[in-house]
Amino acid sequence: MSRSPSLPERPRLDLDPDMSDAERLDAMRKHYARILQVNDELDDRLDSAETRRDDLQEEVDQLKRRNDVLKSSSLYIASIEEVTDDGVVIKQHGNNQEVLTEVSPALEGDLEPGDRVAINDSFAVQTLLDTETDARAQAMEVDTSPTVTYDDIGGIDEQVREVREAVEDPLVNPEQFETVGVEPPAGVLLYGPPGTGKTMLAKAVANETDATFIKMAGSELVRKFIGEGSRLVRDLFELAAEREPAVIFIDEIDAVASKRTDSKTSGDAEVQRTMMQLLSEMDGFEDRGDIRIIAATNRFDMLDEAILRPGRFDRLIEVPKPAVEGREQILRIHTRNMNVADDVDLTALAEELDDYSGADIASLSTEAGMFAIRDERTEIRREDFEQARERMALEDETDSDAKARSYQY
Repeated sequence: MSRSPSLPERPRLDLDPDMSDAERLDAMRKHYARILQVNDELDDRLDSAETRRDDLQEEVDQLKRRNDVLKSSSLYIASIEEVTDDGVVIKQHGNNQEVLTEVSPALEGDLEPGDRVAINDSFAVQTLLDTETDARAQAMEVDTSPTVTYDDIGGIDEQVREVREAVEDPLVNPEQFETVGVEPPAGVLLYGPPGTGKTMLAKAVANETDATFIKMAGSELVRKFIGEGSRLVRDLFELAAEREPAVIFIDEIDAVASKRTDSKTSGDAEVQRTMMQLLSEMDGFEDRGDIRIIAATNRFDMLDEAILRPGRFDRLIEVPKPAVEGREQILRIHTRNMNVADDVDLTALAEELDDYSGADIASLSTEAGMFAIRDERTEIRREDFEQARERMALEDETDSDAKARSYQY
């Protein structure tokens, strides 16, 4: 245990009887100056102690809040089925259990059949939640007419072909599968590093098939209340059935489909409950009609084996960063509407962009255009691309340093 620094020694005034009056006055002045110095040191020490006390008090308050959260009981999602004179009949999401329970005086008269509520372990209604429509709107991105086409995607021609076979062909030409006697792939899983075009590929399929594009991030399925993630999974498939033909795209699926562990925490249990609901919906969605499922992840190594079982995601497609030919193709896509100078050799530039993803190249092209605008030019030169590369490299370095610092704390 570290010791607190000792206090400065109290000044003492020793006057020699043989001193002259001038010497005594000088000694007293020095003694007074020393007293002022010690006083300043004590003031600084007091300010430091008060600052430290405030920091410790803030840390204590945070720990108290965490403790209160840990001691608070879990809340579960339920729906109001019926309002009676004796209370309300609720159905708990996840196990569909119906219970007659009382309502707190604060909520009396505010509840109606169909309302979503949060209940505690005793089934008592605690909170009235937003409507189901609001929850859908917050969690899902619904695009009835995506504008992305296959011409907007470069560097992954083989992946485009595989996705078209697995998703587009069953929607456009289902008779061919029936004639051959082949069941189309149940689902397609796209995996690879960020920014390689996985979401664009799913949108392009929806566009080419005139299907509704329904996107949900796996992280959105990890909800605040127990049972709400499972409910959103059911909503996802119900919404697709309402909007068919539809393409369901689940991004960051590793958030709810990671390898199962022996952890007994309520958070891990809720994630596993949501994953089981997703597996159940995929297994029970045999006659999908005009609905196809695509999922994407940047962490293929984290996925549970159950989600990869045949019959769920039958086609696993890696979407890597583009090779040099793909980088040139992506450059031409993103610069086709730009006024690029004749001195810009896109082939040579593509060779220099090793380890760039499609999203990086799109950002590079935009940034180069911004440098031309900044210089009040209407033509984008080679030097603009060079400055854009330097800027992006600096931003990456800054971002890496910030992440490194955050890991230290």
